[in-house]
Amino acid sequence: MTDVLLTVGTRKGLFTARRRDGRWEFDGPHFPAQAVYAVGIDLRRSTPRLLVGADSAHWGPSVFHSDDLGATWTEPSKAPVRFPKDTGASLERVWQLHPAGPAAPGVVYAGTEPAALFRSEDEGETFELVRPLWEHPTRSRWQPGGGGEAVHTVVTDPRDPDAVTVAVSAAGVFRTLDGGASWSPSNEGVSAVFLPDPNPKFGQCVHKIAQDAGDPDRLYLQNHWGVYRSDDSGGTWTDIGAGLPSDFGFATVAHPKHADTAYVFPINADSDRVPAGRRCRVYRTSDAGGSWEALSRGLPEEDHYGTVLRDAMCTDGADPAGLYFGNRNGEVFASADDGDSWTQLAAHLPDVLCVRAAVVG
Repeated sequence: MTDVLLTVGTRKGLFTARRRDGRWEFDGPHFPAQAVYAVGIDLRRSTPRLLVGADSAHWGPSVFHSDDLGATWTEPSKAPVRFPKDTGASLERVWQLHPAGPAAPGVVYAGTEPAALFRSEDEGETFELVRPLWEHPTRSRWQPGGGGEAVHTVVTDPRDPDAVTVAVSAAGVFRTLDGGASWSPSNEGVSAVFLPDPNPKFGQCVHKIAQDAGDPDRLYLQNHWGVYRSDDSGGTWTDIGAGLPSDFGFATVAHPKHADTAYVFPINADSDRVPAGRRCRVYRTSDAGGSWEALSRGLPEEDHYGTVLRDAMCTDGADPAGLYFGNRNGEVFASADDGDSWTQLAAHLPDVLCVRAAVVG
């Protein structure tokens, strides 16, 4: 089996795990007592760079990196992500660290709370605020979601480094086609059932977006009520939630190699945030949302209450795909066969906030 690195960000530090010859070994916690909401794995280098957004209750948030798969960590001497003084804002949390594609070497995006996008051109050493999004004319009408007002998802187009899509809680989807110089809301078809107008131009509470492996224009979106697909890079969206036990949830992941294949983890309701039907099940579509199948072999069969958050499910890029998710019970589960079967890797960790994995050997 391939050598895989798994990173698990929790409310009390980062845990790492390596799979060698089919066996997993865990290490950690790194950054003890710090909440880790964001991890990025940059595979564009000969040795992958790990990027971690850690949040110390004493020292505040920062971004660390490791060039030896987590054996040692470096924090830049100056805060790598910080708001310019004229904004009057200060960084509360880094929600997303996204290395851009090979067409943009060295570029890493950071999504933050307050809701902002930062761009690095030196592999995550320093970041600059993307001002046109921060100064967007709709910003004064953005509202925080339950977890705060944050840019929590970044999707880059592998064909065009100037095309970037972000999700903002709770302002919806915004896109740029000119490298961040201008941004447009891209929420047509996505509902906002909690607003007086359920179909606004912006204001949706988008929880996560994933990009299809076969067609970069095809995106999957998990909303605060509603699962959607776009076939035009987010220009318009179609509801594909039929067949799921609930269309509320946080996580959505696309298969890294197979077109039309994506995964979600349904949650009962916004007022009852436990697995749908109290059953620990991942759902997969292999026809771009035309139908869904429950994946539960090896997962707990009894009543289950572990909520999977928006960044707590991922793939490792392999084929068959390794799939991973962690929950707020502190459990981590893994599949090495596209989700057909699962094994529990860990239990009794702190709340799992994010997971990232990659083939490293």
